[in-house]
Amino acid sequence: MIPSRTLLLLIAGLVMAGTPARAAEFYTEDLRIPMTEAGPQGLEAFLVRPAGTKRYPLALLSHGSPRSFDDRATMSAHKYYGIALEYARRGFAALIVMRRGYGTSPGGRVDSVGGCTNAAYLPAAAVAVADLRAAIDAMARRSDVTTSGMIAAGHSAGGLATVALTAQAPAGLVAAISFAGGRGSRDDEDVCNEDGLAQAFASFGKTSRVPMLWVYATNDSFFGPDLARRLYDGFRGNGGNAKFIAAPPYGDDGHYLYSVVGRPQWTPYVDGFLRERGLGHDVLSPPDPLPPPDQLNAAARVEFGRYLASTMPHKAFAVSPNGGYGWRSGRTTTDDAQRDSLGACMKWSPTCTLYAIDDRLAGATRAAR
Repeated sequence: MIPSRTLLLLIAGLVMAGTPARAAEFYTEDLRIPMTEAGPQGLEAFLVRPAGTKRYPLALLSHGSPRSFDDRATMSAHKYYGIALEYARRGFAALIVMRRGYGTSPGGRVDSVGGCTNAAYLPAAAVAVADLRAAIDAMARRSDVTTSGMIAAGHSAGGLATVALTAQAPAGLVAAISFAGGRGSRDDEDVCNEDGLAQAFASFGKTSRVPMLWVYATNDSFFGPDLARRLYDGFRGNGGNAKFIAAPPYGDDGHYLYSVVGRPQWTPYVDGFLRERGLGHDVLSPPDPLPPPDQLNAAARVEFGRYLASTMPHKAFAVSPNGGYGWRSGRTTTDDAQRDSLGACMKWSPTCTLYAIDDRLAGATRAAR
């Protein structure tokens, strides 16, 4: 496991009544998870944890599967940074691992469920579990992460993968969370081989004993309330240990409740579940909003607000003395983000300097002429 880049994010601390502000730092690292089946490239992964010298318990995060196969190539572990940060804020080393065939992880259609009518979910789940176990093995060898007292959480197909992982629970897994867990949705209210999907969850329940939290919004277009309850009843009926939450409707499609924007609604469910098991720690504060550059006009300040709201590392905001600006996010490195934002700014002004990098002020600015 060879880190490719590291980033130290300075995040302003939580201000409490009568006490000074505390500073909290988060460490992030891009990784490749070694796995024989994934070849020499390994699996794409991204780690977010509190900065410090202790070993933090692992929070293994698993992503969903887009309806279109072609969309898998556009996926990135970086896109889940905002979700991972929520677990890091709670004292975990959050690892987003891209399973085989997603993002830059090789694998093609290795986790295919086959034809829609007879979609086979157990073999696909076995592939996902193998990938998650490879990630756990890699994290167990680190000096800053512990797999003792670890948790797992997943969304959609990642929720199914998480449930499947609990059915073959690795040592140290103490709790798991599934948001909108399922697989095989090809259109709204159209799931391939619903009976087979229900049978898969029932099968997981036969051996799964790890405490779980299942959350489905009542307006989920992928896995509606009736199907969600059917999956849960089959799992619980065979001995699975899970608490079910029918969350209120979220936006236009509750399938996307588990998102950065949806944090105010889903994080209380997670906090309650973790508290019941004595897991997690004090919640560290998220990044404080940075003040906008003084030279920006009203419209540009709105754009700076969009920059602040972007949770995809790495990003940068450049500005010129006359109020020109440019910003870019979702870049592979901070250097890429700085270069691209300066380039965007220079389309409007011959002289630009960096104002912000990720969630902090740029400090010593770097000019471009």
